[in-house]
Amino acid sequence: MALSGVQIFKLLPKTNCKKCGHPTCLAFAMKLAQRQVSLDLCPDVSEEAKKVLGEASAPPIRSVTLGAGDKAVKMGEETVLFRHDKTFVNQCAFAVEVKDTMSADEINAVVDQVLGSEIERVGQKLRIDAIFVSNASGDAGKFEAAVKAIAAKAPEVPLILSTTNPAAAEASVKAVAANKPLLYGANKSNVDAMASVAKTHKVSLGVAAEDLDGLTELTDKIKELGVEDMVLDSGARTAKEIMRDNTYIRRAALKKGNKSVGYPVITFAQRDDVMLETLIASLGVMKYASIIVMSSIDRWKSLALFTLRQNIYTNPQVPLQVKQDIYKLGTPTSDAPLLITSNFSLTYFIVSGEIEGSKVPVRLAVLDTEGLSVLTGWAAGKFTAAKIAQFIQESGIEKEISHKELIIPGYVAILSGSIEDKLPGWKITVGPREANGLPAFLKARTN
Repeated sequence: MALSGVQIFKLLPKTNCKKCGHPTCLAFAMKLAQRQVSLDLCPDVSEEAKKVLGEASAPPIRSVTLGAGDKAVKMGEETVLFRHDKTFVNQCAFAVEVKDTMSADEINAVVDQVLGSEIERVGQKLRIDAIFVSNASGDAGKFEAAVKAIAAKAPEVPLILSTTNPAAAEASVKAVAANKPLLYGANKSNVDAMASVAKTHKVSLGVAAEDLDGLTELTDKIKELGVEDMVLDSGARTAKEIMRDNTYIRRAALKKGNKSVGYPVITFAQRDDVMLETLIASLGVMKYASIIVMSSIDRWKSLALFTLRQNIYTNPQVPLQVKQDIYKLGTPTSDAPLLITSNFSLTYFIVSGEIEGSKVPVRLAVLDTEGLSVLTGWAAGKFTAAKIAQFIQESGIEKEISHKELIIPGYVAILSGSIEDKLPGWKITVGPREANGLPAFLKARTN
């Protein structure tokens, strides 16, 4: 049972040392009770207290890792139902299905799509995260061969091995155990054998049930068999069922402390209709799926889902931002233009993208506006003449350039006079209002 803040406080050192980053032990205890901090932040807690508090401070949804290495996907550890309460922690993983009945060329084509799926958006690298290998043939040998072929071609891509045949599970998992795949397919008829495979090879186990009651019975039994890391499938397949079951599972884990369902959830979105599949996958992103399995990964669909996932899993209380600095775009010489913008990630990447597209080498000064856009930052007092002048003076840029001209966004043209007052000897030029006007503006200056 979860402990209250006062109960936790009684087990803490009560020194108010502030080493945890909180003003008092009571404040830390309250955050710990709400599962908003980790017990590890307290360096002086006793071993006895750790044993008691470890369970109380653990996330209600267990952390499970899919894959190994740089492309491994961490799932679970969620603590809220709604992202505005705090934030969602670990992004859901997108997986594409490969059936062992497909030809070698067909399998290779899908793997190539996965390997080429990565894009960069506002500074983050987004990709299809995993390959779901399905034992559609029912043949253990075919399944093992398909798994080995995919692992050889894409060794860093996490794999989900889907089979209800314990013999096929044993052979395929053994072949790629070092890559830490997820073995999916444990059900009430094969639970003992599948749990044995997962335990022997130390991999996570995907649990498939026909309903929520059956799911809790299976997870409890699997835990008794010595497997701790699980991913849940309640049997939901329609949009209505997915939304209902995923919500029930998350609410039961968070609000009721039900450990039987305190695990990441897998959602199956495969449809013959690609648009419907995209909509089902979108539902999974928004409603608590940790893994979403699809039958295809068209480029347009991936981009739409990447964007949605990025929005849902961005902390709404902390805007995406880049570091304050002066960035060189292209290979600017000493007489290259100097522009300034805010450090809101979307602003920076749109502006830098337009500049790079112009092929005109530029220095871009990025002012820390706490992640606000130019106009919002100006309205909030974060993008001001004083701050701009201080940044330019302290940056030492005058030593690198042969001119004293700063180009400011057209939306804050009103700042030009006050910036010149605070930067004696500098010329302030007003640039375009919109980023898409930068290429023509920059090219006109070089002619």
